[in-house]
Amino acid sequence: GWLFWRVKERGRRSGDSKRQVILFILFACMCQIGAETLRYSLPEEMERDSFVANIAKDLGVPPSQLAARKARVVSEGNEQLFRLNQNTGVLTAKESLDREEICPQSDTCTLFFKIFFENPLQLIRGEVEVRDVNDNSPVFPEKEMVLKILETASPGSRFPLESAQDKDVGSNGLQNYSLGSNPHFSLVIGAGKDGVKLVELVLQRQLDREEQGELNLLLTATDGGSPPRSGTAQVRIVVVDANDNIPAFEREVYEVRLAENSPPELLVVRVAAADPDEGSYGEVRYSFTQTSERSRQLFQLNPATGEIRIAGNLDFEEAKTHKMVVKATDGGELSAHCKVHVEVLDVNDNAPEIALTSLTASIPEDAPPRTVVALFSVRDRDSGDNGRTECSIDGDLPFSLTPTFDSYYELRTNAALDRESKARYNITITATDWGATRLSSRESIFVQISDVNDNPPEFTQETYTMSVTENNSPMLRIGSMNATDADTGKNARVNYALVRQEGTEQPDVSVNPETGDVYVLRPLDYEKVRAFELAVRATDGGSPPLSTQALLRVVVRDENDNTPVVLHPPADSSGAGELVPRWAPSGYLVAKVVAVDADAGQNAWLSYELAKATEPGLFRVGLHSGEVRTARVVTEKDASRQRLVLLVRDRGQPPRSATATLAVALVDGFSEAYLRVSEEAPAADPDEPLTHYLIASLACVSALFLATAVAAAVAKVRQIRRSQAGTLPTFPTTATESSAGSLPRSYVYDVCFTAGTVNSEFRFLRPLLPCFPAGLPPGPGEQRSSVCSQDVANLGDEGD
Repeated sequence: GWLFWRVKERGRRSGDSKRQVILFILFACMCQIGAETLRYSLPEEMERDSFVANIAKDLGVPPSQLAARKARVVSEGNEQLFRLNQNTGVLTAKESLDREEICPQSDTCTLFFKIFFENPLQLIRGEVEVRDVNDNSPVFPEKEMVLKILETASPGSRFPLESAQDKDVGSNGLQNYSLGSNPHFSLVIGAGKDGVKLVELVLQRQLDREEQGELNLLLTATDGGSPPRSGTAQVRIVVVDANDNIPAFEREVYEVRLAENSPPELLVVRVAAADPDEGSYGEVRYSFTQTSERSRQLFQLNPATGEIRIAGNLDFEEAKTHKMVVKATDGGELSAHCKVHVEVLDVNDNAPEIALTSLTASIPEDAPPRTVVALFSVRDRDSGDNGRTECSIDGDLPFSLTPTFDSYYELRTNAALDRESKARYNITITATDWGATRLSSRESIFVQISDVNDNPPEFTQETYTMSVTENNSPMLRIGSMNATDADTGKNARVNYALVRQEGTEQPDVSVNPETGDVYVLRPLDYEKVRAFELAVRATDGGSPPLSTQALLRVVVRDENDNTPVVLHPPADSSGAGELVPRWAPSGYLVAKVVAVDADAGQNAWLSYELAKATEPGLFRVGLHSGEVRTARVVTEKDASRQRLVLLVRDRGQPPRSATATLAVALVDGFSEAYLRVSEEAPAADPDEPLTHYLIASLACVSALFLATAVAAAVAKVRQIRRSQAGTLPTFPTTATESSAGSLPRSYVYDVCFTAGTVNSEFRFLRPLLPCFPAGLPPGPGEQRSSVCSQDVANLGDEGD
């Protein structure tokens, strides 16, 4: 790992990218071969936080790199014994280390640890040897050892003594024995097959019970420490009477193999020693000697039968062999010894252990395949196939396991991730060993998928249609637009805005950027605009942001805010507006009231009523047509001048109305009418009044026609322009533009007068339609006519 960093740093300083790539490939090859192991040593019983090594210096890594790459130390096993300072790179012991407690069964004590680097991920192995110090004195199992020796024992006889135990190892362990000065015994120190020092008493001179029945000797065991430590025990020798035979075992060494899951009370072996003596001298008793305390706890020896049975739980991982010495003693206190070696066989009784080393709690959904998510190790304390393991992932998940080295595995992604489909994964890792009865263990890893802005907002509708009544109050809320985003967090925070087009006016609506509520900024007029459309954009808060658009259509509802406008008869008309002959029958068409309403729908539906008349029963008005007709036959009794007040009302709520005044003259002929007018007028030129009336009537009719034609042309041009601009047409303001007017073109009449004589007559001519300029099409509901007002003069000479 440190070699990779040095290679990377050297490549970066040199700026040679090609050389850096070559060095990186060299490093990758070296990583496949193996990683260098850091080796250190320190004496046991050091104080807490004692210095072990300078990792940064040994790896050649600046201390700043340790913190930047999140270096940390992990000890094997459950207990963490070392601490790494990322700021200085110094490795220290967390607690005082006791070699005898950590490694009780081993002469050498080596602790293994690993240094982990992240960004990029690297692993370096390390070892710390805990050196033994002479902190334990030799200890005898018993403070006093009693030996009963026959007085007949010949010089040179040997008598084994209990060996002392020293927890220290090497030169600090047990090295020598010494015996206090005496005339009868000396010591012989030997070494067993397993390297344990054996001590025996050697009889140098014949004993005599009558001379001295008991001897007390001081046995001293000394280790090789500096300064040396020692332990003592009293050896009390009881001289007994002669016993010719000593017990004899069938075998010198008993070897037994036991499975570690053997049940308690299972017979391990039966040792037997024979003594040919009779009586108490031939009775043999069995006992353990020179046997460790742990073996005495695990095995039980029957003193009478020599049967050795299991008394505890054997554990192959704790101790693979147990060595015991059995002493057989007869009634005459003579004894013999044999050895029992028990080999513990491993069984698959330990499930694999999963230790999580590094975990990335959250990964982005756009992470590429083969992204490392976690690093963990698997350990099985069994041996052989029982300790061989394999790992797998439960379920069909977009993750895979890649073995590295030293039973380490990397959890990687193997497919594209999508947070919107699944935002969290519970990955269960199963580790299984290869034993005959396979054992397994599981570890769950939770991986959160973080969001990436990969989903644009989506409106619930493509087109939102909202309505508002005209003359509304400013800042009126008319509805809401809603867009959702499948992302989360700020990536799902949606803002709304109108899409403004260059060259367009300020829109009449606004959209709340956070809620999507639509407000009308100012009062609207149905007669000017009936509907309009705008584009609304929804943008999320991601980086870069994503957006989508929807169409907002605002429909303006009509309100009855326009009063009907009477076009005919005009409000400023005077004199005899309409002439009715005395011979007119019932239902004779006198005139037609023409009115329009700029509103729409029922607000523009007009009805006509006769509000007031000189002769109430003489005339009637069509409710919907506005035609004024005679209700009966005109008689001589009816006044020659009739005044009608007409009421025009729409159907809005509340309704609006307007009035019009119509003057009607009842005449027998032109001459009589002229004479009647002349009698009422002051004396003057008999031709002058009639000529004035005719000129005035002709001027009014011509002016009305010209105004109608001009209004129709203007309205048509405006309609064409608005249709090209994509807006709806406004309501027409004159009779020629509106289809809501109550007078069809077929009922417009022109009156032609012939000037010159007092006997001039007037005639009702056939309906005339106005002439349109060349190229101007008729308005809605209009019909093209080939008869124009300028043809009136030609028609004046025709008959009735």
